[in-house]
Parts: sequence; structure tokens; C-alpha cells
Amino acid sequence: MQATLTAASLLRNVPSDLPVSHTDRDTAHSANAVAGAVDSSALLQGQKAVAISHNGSVYRLQATKLGKLILTK
Repeated sequence: MQATLTAASLLRNVPSDLPVSHTDRDTAHSANAVAGAVDSSALLQGQKAVAISHNGSVYRLQATKLGKLILTK
């Protein structure tokens, strides 16, 4: 079963007061330190794919076996 998540529900738990430096924005390992970044595990919640509703359209976010993400409409 796929869950439909909204950006608002995901960002509700992201603290907006995180300090972010320019070097943080340039490193892949500090993506969670960037305000508004959501970890992929929070989106997928242990599933291989999840449906995301955005501006009246439904998208599918899928994790591959190699750890890549695919977003399709």
C-alpha cells in the first residue's frame, strides 16, 4: 500500500532554526542540515515507492536497488 504525503506534512517536523553555512550546502552528507530538506527514509517509510500529491497531480517516488531515487508523473 502506498502512502500519499504532502510537503506540508513532511516539513511540519523540520526545525526552521537550523544553522546552515555555505559549506553545508555544498556537501551531500549535510543535506539534512539544509532548512526544508527531508530525508528520503521519512518519505519512503520502509517502502520501495510512495505516491506524492503535488499541485493536483500524483507523482511516484521510487528507490532503486542501487540507492538512487526516481520521480515519475
